[in-house]
Amino acid sequence: MMEPIQHLMTDAMKQAVNEWFDTIGSRDTEKIVKRTTLQVGIYDYARMEFDRGTTSIYETNDDFSSPQTSIRSGGYGDSLTKQQVLEEIQPELERFLKQKLDSMAASSLIDAHFTFWGKFKCDEGVLNLPLINYRDHAKIERLQERITAYIAKNLNKGKFPTDPLETFFLSRHLLDEQLFPKLDSERIIGIFEMIQTRNKGSKEKLARHRANITQNLQSWVEELLPRYFDVRKERWQPQQFTKKSGLRPEDVDPGELELLIYTAVAILKYEPNYCRSRGLSFLDRARELGSASASRMMAEGSGTLPKEVTYYSNADVECRANDVFSIVTIAIKQETDTSYAHALRFLCQLLRSGFPRSYQIKLKSSVKQYLPVKGLARTTTHRFFANALEYESLYPLLEEYAREAMAEYEWYDDIDGEKSCMPGTYAVFGLGLAAPAYWPLVDDYMSTVDQEHQLVQNQFMVAFVGKFGVTPEVMPTLLSGLLCCSDTIKVSVKAAFVEEANVQALLAALFGLEPYRVKHIVHLIWGGTDKLNTAARRTKGEAGRLLTQLAERSEASKAKAKVKEAKAKEVKEVKEVKVKEVKAKEKTKAKEKIKATL
Repeated sequence: MMEPIQHLMTDAMKQAVNEWFDTIGSRDTEKIVKRTTLQVGIYDYARMEFDRGTTSIYETNDDFSSPQTSIRSGGYGDSLTKQQVLEEIQPELERFLKQKLDSMAASSLIDAHFTFWGKFKCDEGVLNLPLINYRDHAKIERLQERITAYIAKNLNKGKFPTDPLETFFLSRHLLDEQLFPKLDSERIIGIFEMIQTRNKGSKEKLARHRANITQNLQSWVEELLPRYFDVRKERWQPQQFTKKSGLRPEDVDPGELELLIYTAVAILKYEPNYCRSRGLSFLDRARELGSASASRMMAEGSGTLPKEVTYYSNADVECRANDVFSIVTIAIKQETDTSYAHALRFLCQLLRSGFPRSYQIKLKSSVKQYLPVKGLARTTTHRFFANALEYESLYPLLEEYAREAMAEYEWYDDIDGEKSCMPGTYAVFGLGLAAPAYWPLVDDYMSTVDQEHQLVQNQFMVAFVGKFGVTPEVMPTLLSGLLCCSDTIKVSVKAAFVEEANVQALLAALFGLEPYRVKHIVHLIWGGTDKLNTAARRTKGEAGRLLTQLAERSEASKAKAKVKEAKAKEVKEVKEVKVKEVKAKEKTKAKEKIKATL
């Protein structure tokens, strides 16, 4: 029989659950599920955590989310044993949750199946267990019928592009063993390929379909692997997989293995560079489970690209590409512009065919050229483009390559840290230093680059100013570059702004920019608004007046930033006071309730 304090704790847990259901019940879920026939409910997961008298409800299974509901049941010393949870609290919560979910069967709040997990910090340690695995058989049957109808109408017989939202739900459902207990990998892969074919007319839309498919495949694999591997995960470290002892080849489901490889290839082909390690890990798991296809892919490539795209050879050059490891091997047999032209066309065709944007070049060449930009990594990828830039006849082809290669959140794969750089970087830098005709390419590059994770543009702008100086003609490209540079750049251009024409060009280039960006430019050139004011007072004539105008604009942006910061601080302080008041009231009520119970 439960002790009074355990009753109090259980009641608080029920109260937290009720409050969470009340909160989600206020949302317009009917409007959400009407977007597509492939959704019959919103919520399929919740997690309750109990820790020394506090019950919190979470809607996601990650460790970084905030609770949607939190209830105190007593003092901080309140605790439970695992036996109490398993024998008394869990059965009571399961009965309570089943009654609650049964009463909501007609609602669109709860999905066809719903899992409510519990995490209890007990005297002996943490106890994780499902409080209830709820299945709504009427919704499951309805959803299965809708899936069959959707595939028949929109994919088998359909001729038009489909909705990415529907692809998200369809791919999720097809991989759900609660809906389809027997995995049919051939059918699933066929449907995924059909979706991509149906939507290939729009590059942006196709990317969204692929992202939805890959996201659900990845979730499926993460649930699959623990069946075959012991998984060890330490905080901030990659998962470690050890194949279960005694596992035989015949124990591995061929369909699951096929879908595991399909997932790995999808990640490697379509996901950003930072996801590649996950794709390679999945492929390696498939190899450990005995897949000859996975072993071949790791040696030769995925096989999803045509042989004529991944291999080229003639008397001048030999090019070979492995899309699994994102490596392009280029052997220059004759040091001529023709050889590099063949290699550049090979690279362009590779990227157009879906080769990973983040890759590296293994170059075999007797020539060792590098760009006149200090601080760039001296890799063979860098050397290939520097060698090609020696031939002016290749400039148009290098620009074509650069525009094909540039992509945010992608980097050449043979460098990291401060010297990492976006694909296309070496071609853009070389062309930008070669002729003003390629400055628009530099501008486009700077508007694409991820300045939070890349610093080499600092070195390029130093080299750019060193070669071209500061003139009204240079100003647009100078500004586009400086806007992407960090505060650590050391470029001396302040002296050029005693000339009226340069100040006018700068003001024209700054027109319409957000205040914080104006402030950034002022800091890079003068070291801040105060120093700009000093320079304005010392500069005579129209140039001085224009500098004063720029300083006033920078001061205004600084004032706006301070007001915004003060308001944010005030809001934060008010919230903290309210939270303290609520916690104090809850603690007082809980103590009074415990006294009354005892």
